[in-house]
Amino acid sequence: MNEPAADGLGAFLRTRRARISPQDVGLPPSVGIRRVPGLRREEVALLAGVSAEYYERLERGRRKSASASVLDAIARVLQLNAAERDHLHALASPHSSKRPRTAPVRLRPGLRRALDAVTDVPALVLGPRYDLIAINDLGAAFYTGLDLLPAGQRNIVRYLFTVDAARELYDDWAGTARTVVAELRGYAGTHPHDPKLADLVGDLAVRDQDFRRWWADHDVYRRDYGSKRYHHPLVGELELGYEAMTPVGDPELVFGTHTVEAHSPSARALALLSSWSAPSRLDRSTGAGQPTAADAAISDPGTTT
Repeated sequence: MNEPAADGLGAFLRTRRARISPQDVGLPPSVGIRRVPGLRREEVALLAGVSAEYYERLERGRRKSASASVLDAIARVLQLNAAERDHLHALASPHSSKRPRTAPVRLRPGLRRALDAVTDVPALVLGPRYDLIAINDLGAAFYTGLDLLPAGQRNIVRYLFTVDAARELYDDWAGTARTVVAELRGYAGTHPHDPKLADLVGDLAVRDQDFRRWWADHDVYRRDYGSKRYHHPLVGELELGYEAMTPVGDPELVFGTHTVEAHSPSARALALLSSWSAPSRLDRSTGAGQPTAADAAISDPGTTT
């Protein structure tokens, strides 16, 4: 599953044009049986204003001469959204790839205190690849089964696909898991040579057919905000919002927090869960300052896959 960046470009283009019918782009229906789903390479090239040979070379991963304007034209033909367009540019521009972080992730004391200050909703800090860096006590109680993962493997993608309790927690587990896979695919576009990503993808592809199928879809998603429904084994049904923020000075981290409407049944359920929760049992050793109640961090975040 550790695919070359060139193959990632070709596979992405093939899956995107397979979604688009000739009618979607104003072409007349073809006579007879089409041998490929969606658009043909020649049709994409025609509509993008490039030669068929040029587009075929691009789909085969020969991307040295791909200009931004050509990529934008192809994105327009394939009706890519903003996240997919950026992913196409990343795949076609190997020099823009980011080097994977090799040093262990350390939370600065102020960010840790900010996480500690969140006590009425679940909150966490994620690193590259959805690695879990830290989580508050209510978050550790909310994400049931997270403590079953070994300290060096605490990762939200791994949690979703390998812990049975995660499948029971999410009302729409499949929708959530597929979205997370699509976001991981976006990360792969900008970090194609990250060995920890390759290990994570390879392991989950072997272990789970859903992950394997969704990874092969080459869908791309950009993290934003919204709401989800949950079924917690202790406090029942909840509907929580979620927000994802990038801390200033730590662009590879995400501070994620749930939100809840005041005085709602979900707020009362969280308050009940908080009153029952013991301090987090997850390891507490990010290495930045003295341990606190919110230090549900992995022992060595740099080794997480």
